[in-house]
Amino acid sequence: MSGIVGIITKKDCKEDLFYATDYHSHLGTSYGGIAISDGAVTNKKIHSIARSQFKARFIEDFDYLHMQGNRGIGVISDRDTQPLIMRLRFGEYAMCGAGYIDNQDKLASQLIDEGVVFSEMPNGKVNQIELVAKLINKGKTLKDGIDYMYTQIDGSMSLLLLGKEGIYAVRDKYGRTPLVLAQKNGDKIVVSETCSYKNLGFETKKYLGPGEIVLLHEKEIQQIKKPGNVLQLCAFLFVYAGFPASEYEEKNVEEFRELSGRIIAQKDSVKVDLVAGIADSGTAYAHGYSHESGIPVKIPLLKYTPGWARSYVPPSQETRDLIALMKQITADVLIKGQRILITEDSIVRGTQLKNFLLVKLWNAGAKELHVRPACPALMYPCKFLYSTRELDELFARRILKQMFGKHIHEINPYLDPDSKDYNKMIQVMEKDLNVTTLRYQRLEDMLSATGLPKEHLCTYCWTGKTIY
Repeated sequence: MSGIVGIITKKDCKEDLFYATDYHSHLGTSYGGIAISDGAVTNKKIHSIARSQFKARFIEDFDYLHMQGNRGIGVISDRDTQPLIMRLRFGEYAMCGAGYIDNQDKLASQLIDEGVVFSEMPNGKVNQIELVAKLINKGKTLKDGIDYMYTQIDGSMSLLLLGKEGIYAVRDKYGRTPLVLAQKNGDKIVVSETCSYKNLGFETKKYLGPGEIVLLHEKEIQQIKKPGNVLQLCAFLFVYAGFPASEYEEKNVEEFRELSGRIIAQKDSVKVDLVAGIADSGTAYAHGYSHESGIPVKIPLLKYTPGWARSYVPPSQETRDLIALMKQITADVLIKGQRILITEDSIVRGTQLKNFLLVKLWNAGAKELHVRPACPALMYPCKFLYSTRELDELFARRILKQMFGKHIHEINPYLDPDSKDYNKMIQVMEKDLNVTTLRYQRLEDMLSATGLPKEHLCTYCWTGKTIY
């Protein structure tokens, strides 16, 4: 998904920027980047973090250690190299962003036909931050350019622009990714994840609204554009992507996950000996289920955290499979002969759960395995954030294709948990995964656990629908 940080301090900002950026590492495993300005000169540094953590790449970087300034932006990127330093007609800006542009190829082709040149072309694709900059540059003012960019892109993009005026913080037009302002003794920071500044002494001051633009500088925070009325925050942030200590629209992720576990238990009647969450993101659901049901929670699958990233984030299936195989280790004595209920945040592709985690539990002697994902079956690839891209990536779609020999067009019967077609799909899923039972949480129950109005949450990956 990517996570971004912008900071303005009275003294050198590098240390707080470094740690705040690092606290977004759960959102991407491709690149980590930092740009720092002393008001006259802006320097940037980008490292690949595919095989080494952000901290390790930067802490020993001689160039980075000698960067100085009281203004900076940082990014953990799930795809593009960033931040980029771009000279626009409004001035020079270091830019980074979080989001995905679904029609990037079409827009790039149009701009190239107009004579626009792109310099960042990894794997034959334009860098989305450079594309955004070229679109913004068509405006008469910076604000006008940002507004124009949003009329052109299909998808979403939250941005930080570091220039001589300060740092512009721009939340996505429909607020699919969060941006939050915090302060400490006059220092100002804007971040994707509120967990990133809690150990740095900052206190939350404002959640930017959808499409809102603010300018941070040393003296004050200036609102450049008021927020819009339509909020479509990505609900999957609560389910999986977000860090448990973070808040979105003032709602805590860990609290959502525990409450979801309780709701799942309230709707369940299965007889089991223990509840186990797939670490890390499935753990809170297990605790909630256990508190509600009285069934003990145990840890038969232990995550070996040193050196292993989140298995959903890397773009290659081979890397995701390797991480899934290596990072979870069984405690066999807790498994043999036991009826185990497994709480999981979601089943996206299904390959890790089927080929590695469940196999390990069966091989360790489990008697029964009951799987309880905390969200419904994902039916549509996300077109707003960089995650799933094709129908065939999704477990539920592969099952339906297995049932019918092709992709079906009438999907609605398989979205309704009370329909016969849905129950037939679940039976095939249980057989495919080789589990005793599989029960997804209902969409309405999942949304209620967020504490937010359902119309404020994007549920496209489950329903294929948006509200605008």
